[in-house]
Amino acid sequence: MSRRCRSFFLVSLAFAAPIVVPSIAVAQDRAAPPASAPAPTPSTNQPAAVPPATPPAPMPAARPAEDRPPLITPAPPPSPTAVPAPAVVSPSAVSAAHDQQDLATQGTQRPDTGEVAAPGQQVFSDDWWGRVHPVVELHGYFRTRGELFQNLALGRHGSVFQGNDPQNLAPIPLDQSYQTVTGGNGATVNLCGPNANGVCHDETETSANMRLRLDPEIHISDNLRIVSEVFALDNVVLGSTPDAYAIQAAAAQSTNKTTAKTSAYQSAGYNPYAAIGFNSTMQGPPTAGVNSLQNSINVERVWGEYLTPVGQLRFGRMPGQWGLGMMENSGDGIDSDYQTTLDRLMFITGIKSMDLYFGGAWDFVSTGPTNATAYSVYGGQPYNVCNLCNVNEWAAFVAHKTNPELQRLSLSRGDFVVNGGLYTKFRSQYLDVSNSSNTNGTGVPQTPQSIDTTSNGNNGNNGLEARQAWALTPDLWVQALWGKLRFEAEGAAVLGEIGSLQGVGINATPNNTADIRQYAFVTQTEFRAIEDKLDLQFGFGWASGDPWAYSTANGTNQGALNPGSSLPQEYNSIGPISTFSMHPDYKVDLIFFRNILSRVEGAYYFRPSVDYDFLRHANGEKFGGGAAIIWSRASEFVQTPGHHRDLGVELDLRLYYQSKDGSLNDDSTKVGGFYTMLEYGVFFPLAGLDYLPATTTMLSDASLATAQAIRLFLGVVF
Repeated sequence: MSRRCRSFFLVSLAFAAPIVVPSIAVAQDRAAPPASAPAPTPSTNQPAAVPPATPPAPMPAARPAEDRPPLITPAPPPSPTAVPAPAVVSPSAVSAAHDQQDLATQGTQRPDTGEVAAPGQQVFSDDWWGRVHPVVELHGYFRTRGELFQNLALGRHGSVFQGNDPQNLAPIPLDQSYQTVTGGNGATVNLCGPNANGVCHDETETSANMRLRLDPEIHISDNLRIVSEVFALDNVVLGSTPDAYAIQAAAAQSTNKTTAKTSAYQSAGYNPYAAIGFNSTMQGPPTAGVNSLQNSINVERVWGEYLTPVGQLRFGRMPGQWGLGMMENSGDGIDSDYQTTLDRLMFITGIKSMDLYFGGAWDFVSTGPTNATAYSVYGGQPYNVCNLCNVNEWAAFVAHKTNPELQRLSLSRGDFVVNGGLYTKFRSQYLDVSNSSNTNGTGVPQTPQSIDTTSNGNNGNNGLEARQAWALTPDLWVQALWGKLRFEAEGAAVLGEIGSLQGVGINATPNNTADIRQYAFVTQTEFRAIEDKLDLQFGFGWASGDPWAYSTANGTNQGALNPGSSLPQEYNSIGPISTFSMHPDYKVDLIFFRNILSRVEGAYYFRPSVDYDFLRHANGEKFGGGAAIIWSRASEFVQTPGHHRDLGVELDLRLYYQSKDGSLNDDSTKVGGFYTMLEYGVFFPLAGLDYLPATTTMLSDASLATAQAIRLFLGVVF
């Protein structure tokens, strides 16, 4: 049998067996060279072709037991004396080049459906990707957290101004002070005990919340996928949606911005079977406008990734992460609450052999007003109606990041590994939606979807005002690794200008301008020992402040160190906006920066810490504990309530346990399976958070007190 006949015989057998159709057909189609490719020249060193041996003669079929004739009459046996002579093939008749051409031509021919296999059973290589079903991967976590805070206001509950301290850095609970209550029938309830005329203080706050995070990934092929992030019951406070509580949307009429925001909903009546909270019997799913300000399920991110031959294209709403996360932080930790989420078009490429990567992005930070209201019920495609209101941002980066496998190999050899890069963003805005409280004549601040587009709105400016702002933000990150030692640093600056501060801050006029000069720098030093059970770290961070934005003795705060204050701005044109705020998910403690200031801003800190795994197994199970001390100081002492740099010292302790369940435990750097931790923190406020001498003379109780916190975390990571 010639090579041509043998190949056709094998192909026929392959298509005759439906079970192995995909593997054999694809393998053959991939192996055959293109028809246009030149045939390879046969080598003169190859041995001469040997004719295949003659197959043995078939044996006669056995007669059935029931003595019925066979369905197919067997071929008669050959004569014992007649021995077929072997086929003689002339060497000149064998042409390897000709056989290769025939095989290539044969590979391009598809047999008819009825001759080989039924429809749906024949699969060819060029059809394979069109019939592959997407693969879905699912990761995420579920967590429940309980917290107890003691004296989070640091004892600053007294005041000389309308019962509230204007320099409070932490929110005051509604029940922080209360007196005796007189009922409708005139009966008096002594809430404060025997002293009916006393004032009670409740300095303890307790709360618990939950979240389910799902990260579905739809893999279309090896180079195309869709990634998403979905939150269910996102930080829903336990007990916050009982059947005795319901709200509905209401028209806000207050001229005060804070009041207008909080009065956007009003009571929707009561449940006759649970007229008061005491009679609640169940928890309902959070529904925006009914019993909550958000829905039970929120889609946070969705983006696509397509890997081209020259780089990767990303598009959609995606996370942003750079360096240590001081400025751009994806917030993907199991105990995270804040995230950097960007509407972005991004392209990444690089030189893999050099571990060098670079790319650029176009971010849609804020698009201003849209016409989405007209299509909110019956669908349609909304559009941006104010292009000059867009906050445009362009980003570019270049980074060197060693391959993780090669990095581990280099560290095991004692080599020195350096990673790092530069990430730069440029942001600009020409017009802005008016931030004035009397924009459309109703006394209600306008939103991008409710601006007055008539000629009477905001003096004929359609509810807009000039902003003419720009900012350049370079961010440098470097990482040095050697053995078990890690050193990382990140430094950033925000340099720009706001051309008009109309409607923003105090005493702002359309001609007010302000320069932006903000700086920040953080470092992390880590050393691991004793089979990585011991983890020693030292952290440092500094964020610039405003020396001309100060707090006064009577409580006036000109953009000083105060969470939730108006935009920090130059005071009497003395200097630029300089208070830098780090990302709120860049956490360094439990109390002061995390829950009182809500982030590191206008301050610097020193943070030594130690963690040790008392129990550590290769399957991921571990049990350990740790401690950290954080000393915080103000970058500019005039920004503090006490006009002193020292803000406080905090001691944080924790115990943690991780089970062996879950595939993520195969990586010791990741948290997987069941994970729990118990944390305790105590914060000792110093002179920077104290009252000024002029204020203490007007208060009967002007002494600071320590703050404490206890946190319990329960989670399942998959």
